[in-house]
Parts: sequence; C-alpha cells; structure tokens
Amino acid sequence: MSILRHLAAPLAPLYGRVVRARNRSFDAHPERAGRAGVPVVSVGNLSAGGTGKTPLTLFLAEGLEAAGWANAVLSRGYGGRRDIDPMSVEADSDPRQTGDEPLLMARRLDPGRVVVGRKRHAAALRALAQRPGLRCLLLDDGFQHRALHRDLDLLVLDGVRLWGDGRMLPLGDLREPMDSARRAHALVVTRAGRVKDRAAVEAWWSRYGGGPIFWVDFTLGALRAWGTETRFPLPGPAPVAGPAYAWCGLGHPEAFYADLLVAGVAWVGSRSFPDHRGPSPAELARLQDQARTEGAAWLVCTEKDAVKLGQAHARALGMPLFIAEQRVAGGEDLLAWVRTRLETLQPR
Repeated sequence: MSILRHLAAPLAPLYGRVVRARNRSFDAHPERAGRAGVPVVSVGNLSAGGTGKTPLTLFLAEGLEAAGWANAVLSRGYGGRRDIDPMSVEADSDPRQTGDEPLLMARRLDPGRVVVGRKRHAAALRALAQRPGLRCLLLDDGFQHRALHRDLDLLVLDGVRLWGDGRMLPLGDLREPMDSARRAHALVVTRAGRVKDRAAVEAWWSRYGGGPIFWVDFTLGALRAWGTETRFPLPGPAPVAGPAYAWCGLGHPEAFYADLLVAGVAWVGSRSFPDHRGPSPAELARLQDQARTEGAAWLVCTEKDAVKLGQAHARALGMPLFIAEQRVAGGEDLLAWVRTRLETLQPR
C-alpha cells in the first residue's frame, strides 16, 4: 500500500457510506437524472485505473456511426482545466484544457463528435446543438455519473486485475461497492484472452449483476511514427533495428507493456508515469538517456500519451518515437447487441 493510501485508510468507511447514500438517493429519486432527448449509452467501471473504457468507447462510436447511429461522445475531461465548460473538443484542441483521452477520441472521430464537461447533461445539450441529427450519445467513464439518465449501462471489467482485492477507495481500487453492478445491463470483460478463470467471472456477475457478458481483447495493430502517418503493421519487423524502450502514463501500465510483447515488439526497459500525466520535455530527454543506457534503439508509447507531446518534446527527442495504435478485437457481438437494444428504445 502506498504511503498516501495508508494515511487515508481511516477515511475508507466514510467514503463507503457517502457512496452508498448517494446511490440510494438516485435510486429513490430517478427524476434527479436529466434526460438528453436521445438514448444514452454509458461505458464505465467500478474500479479506478485503466480497464480499457476509452478504446471501447471509440469502438462503439465508430461502429454505431457506420451503422447509421449518428453519435457523439461525452467525457468529463479528467485533468483538463478550461474556462469554458462544457467545451467542444477538436483535433487541434489543447490537451491541458480537454484532458488526454477526449483529445485522443476527437482525433479519431469526425469533427463535432466529442464534448467535455463536468456536468454531463450540459455537455449532452451542447453536443445535440452542434450536431443536429444525433441518434444517441456515448458517456465515457459514466457509471458513477448518475446525474445524466442513461438507457444502457455497460460495466467494464479488466480481465487481468478483475475486481482486485474487493476493497473500496482509498484502501482498495473500487469506486463503488460490488453490489452497484446491479445497475449495469451488460458486463464487458476486456483483455479476455488473459482471464485465468472465466467461471469465476461468470459466478461474480451472476451474484452481483445480470445480463449478458461480452469478452473482448485489445490488440496493437500498428506502430505509427510520431508526427507522420507512416505505419508499420503488427506483428511485423521492427521499424528500427534493435529493441524499444516503452513508456506510458496509464492507470494500468503493465497491460501496455504486455500488449507490446504479444504484438511481437521487444523492449528492454520501461518507464511509467501517473495516469493522465506525461513527461515534460526535460523528463523525456532523461528518459531517452536511460533508454540508450539500456541498449534501446527507439521509443514507443500509447496514443493517449502522444496527444500530450508538443514541439518542445520534439526538440528534446534524439531517438525515433513510435505510437502503438490500439484496437478492439472480438467486439462484434457487443456492437450488435447495443444496436439491437437501441432499436427497441422509443424516441423521447
């Protein structure tokens, strides 16, 4: 346990009581949740840290759009500091205002598809106003944001860490007690190929939740040279002779390092930054020195990390940097189920 968690341990019972009281209030007064006017699909989890919500949200946004379900993504914009809230996110937005994950999504989706806001109902209204004809909204990391009514709640569970030690913050990683899973309409298990005991997951879901279970994986499809559109498919030959040095700022950095190995990318060292935080130009220079010391020939990071890099980082770089592009694998059944459920919803 970290020193901060140890010091905050006495607050754990109070945190749990506050969370339960808040949930009871929303359960008793569903009218407190504002309605957007179109169906809302929430993608969220019970635990803190990276379960893969953002790539899953992107997968659904792209798949639904292709199927005729025009949509936009609503995000809190964690880590962003902005004077205007809610705020539309475009490909050239400042990550210091929007947060890294919304900017990543905005660069993958069409213009006008991502809105950040602390109050997600206000963000929903902005999204509907700037893109008439939307048929649904996707709420990224929205399981705990109950002030916006959702028609579908997808609960995401990391197949490697699962529910952890089952304890709530700050002692454990749970944002809510396990029985909150009953609010979800379906469970999406990510990194499914690494689940050691599917029967245990199914038993957990049978006890705490209900509805279908979808098993999906994440794959690294290509390495893209930073600042260009040049891609090297994975698995395949390394873009530079010699091993890589991997770095990232994720809630679950070990998953990225494992994904690299699965994709055939050899790395000889790694550096992990706190979630949502990237290196300063000076830190990147020191990281590069460490990479050389360990015998690496190039650097590799995630798309989420890359959006935080700017011209000052480029000046600090003296080694090739490649971005590992992540995609969802095996999500077709989930997408089809979401589409079927949306079709059954009555216009509001």
